[in-house]
Amino acid sequence: MEVLKTTLGNVLKFIPDIFEDFRGQYVETYNEKLYTEAIKRMTGHEVKFIADDISTSPKNVLRGIHGDSKTWKLIDCLHGRIYVVIVNCDEESKNFTKWEAFTLTDRNRQQVLVPPKFGTSHLVLSNKAIFHYKQSTYYDPGVLRQFTYRYNDSKFNIRWPIENPILSERDKCV
Repeated sequence: MEVLKTTLGNVLKFIPDIFEDFRGQYVETYNEKLYTEAIKRMTGHEVKFIADDISTSPKNVLRGIHGDSKTWKLIDCLHGRIYVVIVNCDEESKNFTKWEAFTLTDRNRQQVLVPPKFGTSHLVLSNKAIFHYKQSTYYDPGVLRQFTYRYNDSKFNIRWPIENPILSERDKCV
């Protein structure tokens, strides 16, 4: 497994080893020991993942920008192809509003580690996609106080590969 720093500091990109032959593909998507050691070495933080979630969406659905101040997430694409944007939403950071985009697919199996105070958004590029994330906190909207930004908020100036995405009511009303 290769672990790379990104332009966003504690946001890391994981490139797992993939074994392919005539039967298909095999990849280890998580190994607590390896990931814990890599995250500690590269960010200085100890992160324990306690829950896994997935969302399934058709082409052109755009979710986010969502996040909170406590949760670490390890995200990947189990099926299909997604354009993921990670945004520094920490208003006290000198890098507030900085973002980076990644294309995650069921072929490249790349993963992105997202720290607290960073927003995550993704756009489905394939006919259908399954977005997966491990998280370090239990979902509790009363405690976590999630933040949401509009996908085309001018303060971020994010370049999206689509003009009219399909949005939830939550994402339309921000």
